[in-house]
Amino acid sequence: QVQLVESGGGLVQAGGSLRLSCAASGRTFSSYDMGWFRQAAGKEREFVAAIRKSGDSTYYADSVKGRFAISRNNAKNTVYLQMNSLKPEDTAVYYCAADPTGRGTLAYDYWGQGTQVTVSS
Repeated sequence: QVQLVESGGGLVQAGGSLRLSCAASGRTFSSYDMGWFRQAAGKEREFVAAIRKSGDSTYYADSVKGRFAISRNNAKNTVYLQMNSLKPEDTAVYYCAADPTGRGTLAYDYWGQGTQVTVSS
């Protein structure tokens, strides 16, 4: 069982930055592919970014490419989402997720509880 705990959300003005963190339990974090998703009020959950278990490959939704950066520290069992140039449309609950297969299958079996990000205009 993998437990994921997000932190770092909050209220920020448009153009500002936030860094989200997701701490994972377990001793096999380095074998998990990790992802960030978000869900705005009244909308479907959508993919934001993903990172392979070794950290050598990253993927982004077009809407955040060039503004957000995903990274991980396997020694700290933590994945990060650096969010720059934030826009009001980035307002959502952000979730981290773990794919324990580590095979790039995007089979995210474990999810955190989410952290709210609100961007004011």
